[in-house]
Amino acid sequence: MPRRPPCILIAALLGLTLSGCGGDSDAGGNGRLTVYSGREEEIVEPLFQRFERQSRIDVEVRYGESAELAATISEEGEQSPADVFFAQDAGTLGAVAREGLLERLPAETLARVDPRFRDPDGRWIGTSGRARVVAYSTDELTEDELPASIWGYTDPRWKGKIGLPPTNASFQAFVSAMRLSEGEARTRTWLEGIKANKPKFYEKNLPVLEAIASGEIEVGFVNHYYLYLLKEEQPSAPVANHFLRAGDPGALVNVAGVGILEGRGNTEDAQELVDFLLSTEGQRFYATTAEEAEYPLVGGVKPRKGLPPLSELSGPDVRLGELGRELESTLELLNELGYTS
Repeated sequence: MPRRPPCILIAALLGLTLSGCGGDSDAGGNGRLTVYSGREEEIVEPLFQRFERQSRIDVEVRYGESAELAATISEEGEQSPADVFFAQDAGTLGAVAREGLLERLPAETLARVDPRFRDPDGRWIGTSGRARVVAYSTDELTEDELPASIWGYTDPRWKGKIGLPPTNASFQAFVSAMRLSEGEARTRTWLEGIKANKPKFYEKNLPVLEAIASGEIEVGFVNHYYLYLLKEEQPSAPVANHFLRAGDPGALVNVAGVGILEGRGNTEDAQELVDFLLSTEGQRFYATTAEEAEYPLVGGVKPRKGLPPLSELSGPDVRLGELGRELESTLELLNELGYTS
């Protein structure tokens, strides 16, 4: 029996029912783009609106979880209406690239971003950076009470006090990075230890922060920028970010990124969107306009005031381009241990 493509197996692991939608929309015509976005609508819709005004290209966006959309692209194959995949993390982009579904980007595009934050084969490129942190309740804890490493949260002291989003692509990428840097056995032991502490599961990152603010939990494993979204809604929320020590698996610096689907006949418009996302205007969006505060990746654009410089953040010694090949087995492990099943 032939082996199923990784993204289709991902769909099975996630319990998804996918249906191809080729033929229902004309993705190849000039002046119109179809984007599959694993980035949340509330975060990136203003960015798409700016691009539409500037380029006069109509953008139709399908929103969903990054892993779900990667699986959809795989199943739809050549019939997919998608021109561009805008993903929340490097792992799902890498999974689609491994199937040969993304075009190689021009050298001048790739040169805009440090090699640390793009595919070594040039099939996708990071558009913004995000660091993994432990968000915590400032009502219940001081920062010096928090472990300096993610390993410390298996201690029974944290039983019933942890929140995390197990179906979120960024959490899954963090687990993949841990498997690459620390090995399968130690990662399994950590996941079992966290599970023994009876964590509360949430669908996305922001509800984790909201649960900390309400006193439901004391700490959460999230991306750094969700604190800024929470503060827009609740300026006095008693929540802060704790950056873990350099090299720790919990200090992973990942990217949101973009790739162009191969063979769609609309490369020119798709490339214009990629160029916009990497332009000074597109990069400043994260530093000056968006409610969240991700890291710009193109030189010359400074991050939001108060963030530690990206150059000072160092996660585990893994290449983001390796995360794609681990996604399938990471999902299998999370399902097996009851995180996503």
